[in-house]
Amino acid sequence: MTKKESVEKKEVVKRMTKAQIENALVENFVSLQKVLTNLSVKFDDLSNKMEKLLEIFEISAKSFSEKYQDGYSEKTGGESDAEFLKKLDSLLDQNKTIAKGIMMMEERIKNRGVQYHQFQPQFQPQPVSQEQDSDPYRNRNLQRY
Repeated sequence: MTKKESVEKKEVVKRMTKAQIENALVENFVSLQKVLTNLSVKFDDLSNKMEKLLEIFEISAKSFSEKYQDGYSEKTGGESDAEFLKKLDSLLDQNKTIAKGIMMMEERIKNRGVQYHQFQPQFQPQPVSQEQDSDPYRNRNLQRY
């Protein structure tokens, strides 16, 4: 009988140097800043679109009330028109509330970005190799600390 030799697996622990850790932190901070910037831009776009939508609703409500104010409600069911106008007014109020909430969220996110920039350590930017330039997030291993 032959004895099977057992092969022992040795765990290799890779230690990162201080420069590598700093470089990884800088890359993470830069990518976080990009994400926060994108989020802020998207909130700006969303708030602008909400403002435009609110303006459209206000214009349509005014034109509707002006058009049907004179005599129309008396002829064909004034109660239903009044109810419709009430609903339209409540919808306008809801849109105003939503727009204010979005604006407040945008301000809060912008303030977080400012606070983040105040406490961020200052590092010198280092040139990025051409491999990373083409697609910086592809095949990127996450470091574990």
